[in-house]
Amino acid sequence: MTSAISQEEFVKFREFFYRKTGIHFDDGKRYFVDKRLLERIAATGVENFRNYFMNLRFQADEELQTLVNLMTVNETYFFREEYQLKCLVTHVLPEVVRRKNDGSPIRIWSMPSSSGEEPYSIAMYLLEYWKGIADWDVELVASDIDTAILERARRSVYSPRSVHNLPARLLEKYFRPRADGDYQLVDELRQSVEFTRVNLMSPADVKHYREFDVIFCRNLLIYFDDLSRRQAADTFFDALNPGGMICLGHSESMSRISSLFNVRKFPEAIVYQKPLEAR
Repeated sequence: MTSAISQEEFVKFREFFYRKTGIHFDDGKRYFVDKRLLERIAATGVENFRNYFMNLRFQADEELQTLVNLMTVNETYFFREEYQLKCLVTHVLPEVVRRKNDGSPIRIWSMPSSSGEEPYSIAMYLLEYWKGIADWDVELVASDIDTAILERARRSVYSPRSVHNLPARLLEKYFRPRADGDYQLVDELRQSVEFTRVNLMSPADVKHYREFDVIFCRNLLIYFDDLSRRQAADTFFDALNPGGMICLGHSESMSRISSLFNVRKFPEAIVYQKPLEAR
């Protein structure tokens, strides 16, 4: 039977996982981390943490991805923080289209996508509440570090809890009830989102993500420390077009992280804007 994880081993793993993902586990997460480490040590059949960690560091990219999938939290539902979606269609997108004169599509990035509720909510909101959808092409990209959650997003089958916040009219229009009590999203919406795996801390991963007009990054940065947050802010800044805007979670503030963005206060929400001109 695998022995318990020591404090020294916990710290060693924590530092390694932080370097790989930007996610920091404080001592309050010790039980959560230990439990999942012990599960993987047993599942892989190695004798102890030392051997498992050596394999993790030098050989097993696949095992690291498995751990990432286990260690990341994916808690979300449709129309979460709906006030930001209202702000998107009422104020943000009208500004975006006024600046567009090259015929390029509007590009929106949802990061992290989790199991798809956020990007599909954006797509649904555009179809229902933004008149400009008839005149503009929209590219909606959704990314996450967790490969298992991305597969769930692509399958787009949701529990009653995930859809509890939706108006009955939209639930009936965009979902089909299943025999097991869950709901299947209709193909029209499933095909409107491109899902990709991205590690926000990997320059190789993020270098191709450019020319976005809007980014949704809600409730991710709370899992990062100050250094990782600044790196994430730089990544988002580079990914946005001049004048592009980013929406964070209700408890997050870009002003505390980076001075690169201008604060925009709309009636529904505060968002953060990349300046139109270089400073």
